[in-house]
Amino acid sequence: MSSSGGVRFETAGGHEFFLRPVTPEDGEEMVGVYASTRAAELAQVTWWDDAQKLAFCRMQYHAQKTEYDARYPDAQYDVIVLEGRVAGRLWVGRDDELIHMLDVTVLPWAQGRGVGTALVRSLIEEARASGKLLRHMVFVLNEGARRLYERLGFVVFEEVGGTHLHMEWRRVSDE
Repeated sequence: MSSSGGVRFETAGGHEFFLRPVTPEDGEEMVGVYASTRAAELAQVTWWDDAQKLAFCRMQYHAQKTEYDARYPDAQYDVIVLEGRVAGRLWVGRDDELIHMLDVTVLPWAQGRGVGTALVRSLIEEARASGKLLRHMVFVLNEGARRLYERLGFVVFEEVGGTHLHMEWRRVSDE
């Protein structure tokens, strides 16, 4: 497991934030970040109480992390910290040809401040400098994320399982 090593960012709006490595002590907090991505979906599951929803999210989080660890053993797992609080996570897998944004989650309270844009732009710069492809999977119902990625130059190149859109950053020819 690797990390960005405490890289600091500033958004276009002047908000400062940084990345720090995920630690074992972050386990439940990372489950909570994951749960935030499923909140709208789980709000429709009225026959489960909050404890059941949290147990489901914990199970799904661990399955997701296990899958990423298997596919990207040297992945970068970072916590986004804004205003001294956990504001989300950035997980990135890399190989010789590809930078894969495994997960970019900004918690609802931190959205709209340019955090996601700054993180994605930093990965675009890495892709540009390295000549690697930059890809990300977006849940089909996550219109906000899809708009963000399209605004930053990503295009959908395949639909996966009817639930996700595989997007790739495309270098603009005049860059």
